[in-house]
Amino acid sequence: MRRVFRRSLLAAACVTMLTAPAAWADVKVGFLGGFTGPIEALTPPIFEGAKLAVKHVNEQGGLLKGEKIELASGDSTCVDATAAAAAGDRMVNAEKVVAIVGGLCSGETIAIANSAAIPAGVMMISPASTSPAVSSLDDKDLVFRTTPSDSFQGEAMAKLLKEKGYDNIAITYVNNDYGKGFADALEKAFTEAGGTVAAKEAHEEGKADYRAEIGQLASSGADTLVVLAYASGSGQTIIRQAIEGGDFQKFVGGDGMIADDLVTAIGADRLQGMIGTKAGRPEIPGAEIFAKLAKEAGFDGTAVYSPQAYDAAFLIALAIEKSGKAERADLNKALREVASGKGEQILPGEWEKAKSLIAQGKDIYYAGAGGSMTFDEKGDVPGVIVEVVVKDGHFAEVGQID
Repeated sequence: MRRVFRRSLLAAACVTMLTAPAAWADVKVGFLGGFTGPIEALTPPIFEGAKLAVKHVNEQGGLLKGEKIELASGDSTCVDATAAAAAGDRMVNAEKVVAIVGGLCSGETIAIANSAAIPAGVMMISPASTSPAVSSLDDKDLVFRTTPSDSFQGEAMAKLLKEKGYDNIAITYVNNDYGKGFADALEKAFTEAGGTVAAKEAHEEGKADYRAEIGQLASSGADTLVVLAYASGSGQTIIRQAIEGGDFQKFVGGDGMIADDLVTAIGADRLQGMIGTKAGRPEIPGAEIFAKLAKEAGFDGTAVYSPQAYDAAFLIALAIEKSGKAERADLNKALREVASGKGEQILPGEWEKAKSLIAQGKDIYYAGAGGSMTFDEKGDVPGVIVEVVVKDGHFAEVGQID
């Protein structure tokens, strides 16, 4: 009898635990990015940005009635659409995430959105997918990004090159949505500004030898090679082989190339003075605050797309709080409310303040770490592009390209 009684007590306790309000329960949010593959050098600080936002939310009262965010991560590889779709399926259907930060590369974001997120009504906010093709997705207003489109970055790079006296360039770009969109935008803007694009050629990711492609680009007579690819992948191989073959000595990189691992791999002396562009930190309070918070957390807050990842994760948390429930349905509508530019301003790290104002029924808007977070009808934000240069063995920010 005593054993039966004990088992009854245990069963009753379990029922109580299952049915009692669970203020400690987790709200699961996904993070998908290229932990392996051609942007593996870029992904860690991006992930750190998202994790820092989650940390701030969890330490300052949590979501709703005290629930904590659990950030489930997955490797979507950047360039393998099948792997990206599988990672998205796991997040949506196995992990049951409320929303997703990611993907990072444009192709993986499109694959995840079309195969898993959009059919299941899961909102995505990418901190790094820059292809113009993302804007044209039939996404039911579920896909957003906290970084500007490459239509904008291409224009900014063209302006920078002309200001620096570059008149005749060749462009090599990775043959995917990111590379083609960026290359087309750059070619159009640079040509309209009076420059010459002597050659523009796509290349496939993952090859060991690009000497034939490099030779064809060099035969165009251009003295500068613009590389729109990935620092841990084809971009690194192309620059190394171009230097070894004496084909080019001057290089320009898009945002996917801006990683100090590239400089280490090629050699600081060989890349000294190389310029590039990336989404940058505007001169707003949120940018400086985030840089300080990131430094305190032990990572570089100026790393490419790290501020934008913080913004994506923080915005998801704000949307959940605003909606009053940790559910997928209508989360996009709540997102637009906290990213409208109307109400009281919320800066990075100010979760407790945001939570209090929402509870009081007041309007808020998030002023981001990476720029204005007011989304247009396509889910895009206005952006800031900055110039970077290889100096003293690493990429250093020079300033905003107006």
